[in-house]
Amino acid sequence: MRAITYAHTGDSSVLALTEREKVEPQKGEVRVQVVVSGVNPTDWKSRAGAGAGSGEFDEPKVPNQDGAGVIDAVGEGVTQFAVGDRVWLWDVAFGTNIGTAQEFVTLPASHAVALPERATFDDGASLGIPALTAALALAANENLPGRLTPGSLEGRVILVSGGAGAVGHAAIQLAAWAGATVITTVSSDEKAELARRAGAEHIIDYKTDDVAAGIKKLAPKGVDTIVEVNLQANIELDEKIITRGGTIVSYASDGDDRASLPIGAAMGRNVRLRFLLTYTVTDDEKQDAIASVSEALAAGVLGAGDETGLPITRFTLSETAAAHDAVESGVVGKVLIDVAQ
Repeated sequence: MRAITYAHTGDSSVLALTEREKVEPQKGEVRVQVVVSGVNPTDWKSRAGAGAGSGEFDEPKVPNQDGAGVIDAVGEGVTQFAVGDRVWLWDVAFGTNIGTAQEFVTLPASHAVALPERATFDDGASLGIPALTAALALAANENLPGRLTPGSLEGRVILVSGGAGAVGHAAIQLAAWAGATVITTVSSDEKAELARRAGAEHIIDYKTDDVAAGIKKLAPKGVDTIVEVNLQANIELDEKIITRGGTIVSYASDGDDRASLPIGAAMGRNVRLRFLLTYTVTDDEKQDAIASVSEALAAGVLGAGDETGLPITRFTLSETAAAHDAVESGVVGKVLIDVAQ
């Protein structure tokens, strides 16, 4: 089978198209024929040597955490899936040497989730990291239910920072589905239109508008939860608009690894600051997030494509390096790789 591999960390030129043997599923495993692989910032950062650091590997790695495809074979003890079932995949490459940038991937059955008939492979490959991060962030407020369901955020105000990004897009869709009043910030009219298609009720251009004044007008009592893409740049704003007992959830970093927090004001309102990495949350949190995303997907809420506000940029498997470069350069929307020929 065809697979993209890299034997050491570095820029995208380390990625090579290779031939590998298909792996038979063992007990508790399934083999999936990958139709579409999704690319996230974490994929190129891992390939470049972030986290564990750079170096040579004992065996080549296959990149990319997310994807969607069809069950090709099942191992002993797997009863929830049968050959031919459509699935979406999550955290495939985390702590392993395998990812979704290959024609067939063998992995624990628990990392595959049924893909509803109404959902496309593009939809499925766009979930994983972005949608699970969004679900975890929206459920992080201790005053709210631990799992998102329709109506669970009724009466709450959610601010999604950077609503045109993949996580922001999913957060808007999930928050609106759960009944929240959704405010988002963007940097252009084009991105505002994307956030509108995703379902954002109120959109503020932080390049031209007074963001704090606009949010206070919409939410005089403050925002319950902030899904924050850039804590370093926005912490002072967040402190001004968060409600008493509210939660700021930081899920990304722009490279500057430090933020200055106005402690006194935050203490006065008992503000919670939550740092979030989807890979290392508790099993219960992850399973709740998967259940929320699955329910929303089945309801037709989550999706990818221009009509949903998440435009797709496509590449072939042999163009995986270019796909990584596109994500690293900040292309708007979702980058997908067509794996199946």
